[in-house]
Amino acid sequence: MSTIGIIANPASGKDIRRLVSHATVIDNNEKVNIIERIILGSQKFGVDKIYIMPDSFVMGYKVKEKLMLTDELQVDIEILDMKIKASPKDTEKAAEILEELGVGCVVVIGGDGTNRLAAKHLKTVPLIGVSTGTNNAYPEMLEGTVVGMAAAAVASGRFSFEQSCYRDKIIEIYRNDEFEDIALIDAVISDEIYVGAKAIWDMKHIKHIVVSKCHPASIGFSTLVGAIRRIDDLDDFGGSLRINGGGRKFYAPVAAGTIVEVSTDELEIVEVDKPFRWKADFKGIIAVDGEREVRFHQGDVITFRITRKGPIHVNVKKALEVAQSGGFFLA
Repeated sequence: MSTIGIIANPASGKDIRRLVSHATVIDNNEKVNIIERIILGSQKFGVDKIYIMPDSFVMGYKVKEKLMLTDELQVDIEILDMKIKASPKDTEKAAEILEELGVGCVVVIGGDGTNRLAAKHLKTVPLIGVSTGTNNAYPEMLEGTVVGMAAAAVASGRFSFEQSCYRDKIIEIYRNDEFEDIALIDAVISDEIYVGAKAIWDMKHIKHIVVSKCHPASIGFSTLVGAIRRIDDLDDFGGSLRINGGGRKFYAPVAAGTIVEVSTDELEIVEVDKPFRWKADFKGIIAVDGEREVRFHQGDVITFRITRKGPIHVNVKKALEVAQSGGFFLA
């Protein structure tokens, strides 16, 4: 039986950066529409069952009811049996269940933060990230129908996806040799001491950034490095950069419609599996993929290690190219 899972975060795309920048707003009704298109795209290509994370906006139930009323539903939809807390823990729990179920592919609808939470638990199940967040360097803006087709192709097990599915890099973060958290794209050291709104946005507080990958065409803090050098998914290294110091000055798009001038030191390349250590001479917080999560105190030693222990990432276009060459679209 071919199965896929869908995790849709009802809170993505609603953080403080909509007040301090010009970020896109994608409401929950549009997320419902995206889920519908994923289901319609996947069921036509052999998916038998779809598991959906429950949420406070009851998106899964709304989708199921609507597609049943329009007589378009041909696949079995099951809302995961889990108690929701209307918090990030829901994403983690859903990803954990879907990993245990061994579904063929998981689609995560949200931003960098949502995908990071899911990635903590998806070790063997391929992941497709669909962007509905703010500054998204990890998930992509993808059409739901196409996502559903790609998820079906991957879940079918009919094709070899060596060229279109790969193990992601992540940044593992340790404080005084104790594991704290991971980041998919960037870990930002800030001298702010209060969490407040989780999203980090004020440039004057940023002191240092470590990235697993970066590109000048991204929006967000990883572009502080991307404006200097491109680091791709398959490169066996990341980068480290001291911010608001040094003699190099350049512009970077740190938020939607917000381009800032920053001064930095020289970029330091960080090889995969080689630890990068930083000793704190102030108290602050580390933001992982844009959200403040890890507190530290003066004198703490923070270790960043870039590894290939992330989720199996599906390149949607390449996956469909592989499937097409194997006759996936033949009626």
